[in-house]
Amino acid sequence: MYKNLRQICALALVAVTAASCVTQKQLTYLRDADASKAESINASFQSQSETILRSGDAVTIFITALDQEAVTPYNLPAAVYAIPGSNQVQATPTLQYYVIDANGDVTLPVMGKVHVAGLTSTGAAQAIRTQLEQQVVSPSVQVRLINAKVSVLGEVNRPGQIALTGERLTILDALAAAGDMTAYGRRDNVLVTREVNGKLEVARVDMGSADLYNSPYYYLQQNDVVYVSPNKVRAVSSTNAGLWLSVVSTALSAATVIVTVVK
Repeated sequence: MYKNLRQICALALVAVTAASCVTQKQLTYLRDADASKAESINASFQSQSETILRSGDAVTIFITALDQEAVTPYNLPAAVYAIPGSNQVQATPTLQYYVIDANGDVTLPVMGKVHVAGLTSTGAAQAIRTQLEQQVVSPSVQVRLINAKVSVLGEVNRPGQIALTGERLTILDALAAAGDMTAYGRRDNVLVTREVNGKLEVARVDMGSADLYNSPYYYLQQNDVVYVSPNKVRAVSSTNAGLWLSVVSTALSAATVIVTVVK
């Protein structure tokens, strides 16, 4: 009887210890990627160089030309803000921005509405320039997205919002910016939510598969949310594991004392 009790306690101790372990395979990204896999990936891989503009995005639009006075009416005036609690104003004027409306348009001075949603920044600049060329000689247009961000939550080391400082951001970039996943993050089941045309899309991404490169969620879009689900090991947290190890150790010690006394 006492021998069985000791065996049960020992097995429980092993089970708790095993439950708190994570295998190397579970922690590996793109584990099936190799040179041969790259060939099949490249056959359908589509590189994204710029983010697609959408309703609600904030963009700066700056128009120049050889005759700068000719395009002055087409630009928003630079804003100068007063310093709170002072009669002074900031030294550097701030370029104002446009917000793309629900119809996908921006309203420019003199020109009026220009549809830019669904275009890249380069495409939007070309659309504005095409209309402007009817009124101004050799105009140049720069469009820049300024409020793009994604959110990374769950089992990462630094959850939070990440600004898209460039024209594109991959899901690997976002996880790297969030300090990578913790050992408790499920690399085979990363959730990505995205709003498309007023509707919510939800997808699961396997970070361990090389097929990730051909996923429509490999390149993130502004306002995407990436959530890293916890694995089963998280259920046995370090605190709980310590508690269980303490209980099992105590039980094992008690069983040893009982056996010694009886003998």
